[in-house]
This record gives sequence, C-alpha cells and structure tokens, in this order.
Amino acid sequence: MRRKRALPLAALLLCAPALGAMTPAAASPMSATSGTSGPLRILLTDDDGYDAPGIRTMSDRLTAAGYDVTIVAPLTNQSGAGTKLLSASTVTVKHPEPRVWAVDGTPGDSVSFGLSEVFAGRAPDLVVSGTNFGPNVAGLATHSGTVGGAIAALEQGVPAIAVSTGGLSAPEYRPTVNAMKPTCDFTVKLIERLRDRAKAGRLLPEGVGLNINHPVIGTDGTGTAEDSALTTQARQQILKADYTDNGDGTWKVNVNLVQQPVQRGSDVEALGQDKVSITPITPDWNTGPADFARAAALLTGLRP
Repeated sequence: MRRKRALPLAALLLCAPALGAMTPAAASPMSATSGTSGPLRILLTDDDGYDAPGIRTMSDRLTAAGYDVTIVAPLTNQSGAGTKLLSASTVTVKHPEPRVWAVDGTPGDSVSFGLSEVFAGRAPDLVVSGTNFGPNVAGLATHSGTVGGAIAALEQGVPAIAVSTGGLSAPEYRPTVNAMKPTCDFTVKLIERLRDRAKAGRLLPEGVGLNINHPVIGTDGTGTAEDSALTTQARQQILKADYTDNGDGTWKVNVNLVQQPVQRGSDVEALGQDKVSITPITPDWNTGPADFARAAALLTGLRP
C-alpha cells in the first residue's frame, strides 16, 4: 500500500471512530443532502458465491437503505481466488432472478462482466464486495477473492469496498452469519459517510478503495463492535500450511494459525481489539517512498 495516499482518505473519513456510534441507517431513500443525487447504483459481488449468506444479507441491508443494488457474483464459491481472471474464450453467465447475475468465474471475472455488460454505458457509483465469511486481514487479504473483486473495480476506475466478517480464530458458522448483520449495517453507515463527504464528487479518492473487517462480537455474534479504526494491512502471515507425504504422490495439508507480535495500527490489532478495521487499498503493488528508496539503493549500478 502506498502510504502517501492514506492522508486524503483520512481527511475524508474525519473522525472515523465516530462511525461506530452513529445511528443505524434508516430503511428509507437517500437524503437530499447526500453527495450524489438519487440512489447510489451499486454492483455487489463476493467470493463465496451469488447466493451466499453474506452477499444476500448485504443486498438486503443496502436495498433497505435505499440503494439501487445489482448482484454480479461468482456462480460457485471462489474463496482464495485473489485477483485471478479467467483466460478462457467463453464464460457461462446465468441470470437466475431479477437483478442477480451469476458468473462461472472469479470475483474479478464477475466485476469485469458486470462493468462491461450489466452496467454497460454507465458505470456504477460503487462496487461492494462481500460480506465475506471470515476475515481478510494481513496476508489473508493479499490472496482474498473478496479483496480481488474490489481490486478489479479499482483497476477500471470505479470506487470499491471489500467487506469481511470474522475474528482471528477459526470462524464458527452461526455466530459469523449473525455478525454479518451488524457488518452490513456498519457498511451502510460508512457508505453514507462517504456520500455526505463526496459533495457530488467521487465517493473515494482516485485509485483508493477500502478493505473493511468487522469482528464477531459475543458468543452468538449479535454484539456491537467496540469502535472503528483506520488501519494498515499487517505485514505478517496469518495461516501456514504444513504438508505430510502420504507416500502415494499425494500430500496431506494441515493449516495452522501463525502466532506473531501484533503490529501497532494494523488491521490485525484492530480486529483483536473488537474494532472494525478500515484499511485503504490500491489496485497495484507499489511500495511507499521509503521502501522504494531502499530497493533503489540495493540495485544501484546493476546492469544487464
């Protein structure tokens, strides 16, 4: 992430922690004071599939808040697909119900098809990817199909937000599904904040998106997060695979949680404190100026 881009967003989200204390958005049309006239047109995608609990809960919440929502999402579960795009010459697309398109591909493919065909001639105001079942922080975010869907939108100049629900332990089904409701309510509040600050302009700075991670609060997942925090993506591995040779050409895979010191100001720290993490993201892998300078020093004088 290029840190120099975080400052304009920090200004845009002035007093971001106050989001946690705001009154939930009412199920009514957008107010006349919002930055863009009329209901926002939102392309909604995910990596769990077009009919997964997270995307359906998000669709219900955004629609109830007065947004114009169209689902364009993978036909099947594409968790961990990252930013992958299919290279096949054809793609199967189903239209199982009004305002729902199911693409037999990755989240990136879904966003690509949605922007090219479903929203042909007029891009949506926003792409929302999620909410995902489980967190997408630190190294998980790098390989996340949920984040990949948002990146695909940012690459085409469309503002995008990735949203995930889960803590730092193995997600339990029912509490995580229950926590998707406060996750989506928070997302509605966040979008309304961006809309109010946009003043008829872009919802987010050019080339900047958001990666939202909402914790699971309470044993049943229905609790409210402690606060929200503007964070960076932790530079650490969350999961590590161990391999055991079965002796027949196959290997058994066990995935374990990696215990590491928590980086201050990171998405991992916020989630561990029962806060909603809001991490600015960009659609490229450029380093910040300091890291770029360090690499340049290492490579000075290198010739073919």
